[in-house]
Amino acid sequence: RSVQVSADVDGDTNANEVVKRYTEEVLSQLSSLYPTVKWSFQGEQEDQANSIRELGVGGLSALVIMYVLIAIPLKNYFQPLIIMSVIPFGLIGGIWGHGLLGMNLSIMSMVGFIALAGVVVNDSLVMVDFVNRHRSASKSVAHAVVMAGTRRFRAILLTSLTTFAGLLPMLREQDMQARFLIPMAVSLAFGILFATAITLFLVPGLYVIMDDFLRVFRRMAGLSKKAEARAKASS
Repeated sequence: RSVQVSADVDGDTNANEVVKRYTEEVLSQLSSLYPTVKWSFQGEQEDQANSIRELGVGGLSALVIMYVLIAIPLKNYFQPLIIMSVIPFGLIGGIWGHGLLGMNLSIMSMVGFIALAGVVVNDSLVMVDFVNRHRSASKSVAHAVVMAGTRRFRAILLTSLTTFAGLLPMLREQDMQARFLIPMAVSLAFGILFATAITLFLVPGLYVIMDDFLRVFRRMAGLSKKAEARAKASS
């Protein structure tokens, strides 16, 4: 025997909140009172769960491809991690944008987050590439990083502001046929703004930290090789 419960929500109600409350107040108690009874979500809730699962797999695959595409031209395994370190902060900016506009996260918001991951790395890639090209001519890595921040500041800022300005018409769209795209535009617009501010401080700092770490590692490796050579010579 089975029982099917279906419902429609009005335009001012979040279906996910209804499902969450119904699960906590009804279904959880039902499972504790009747362990043999099984329940599951079908219809739109099942489709939404499958979409979230597919977006997770696709987003992870996109991150791996991005890492490979960045690592090949840079010929470095650590610098792509520095470049991609701004992605989580872009996601934070997108979430804050939803809260600022009073919007709930949706499937289109997550699609925007995946697109955001490929956009926010542009600014940090420009900065890291500038440091790589000028570190040999600079007095130190720290000097090259500071020069990259000052020389690339205008380019990074203008790139982000023009992208945000291009998304403003979509944010202000009132047509019902296009309003479903607004959450994706919010994720992109506010994520780019927040990630830009983080890029100007986080990426240079991580670059210097990585260089110090690699220098200490090479020094320790060199000392260990000298010690082994001395041990072989004494024996």
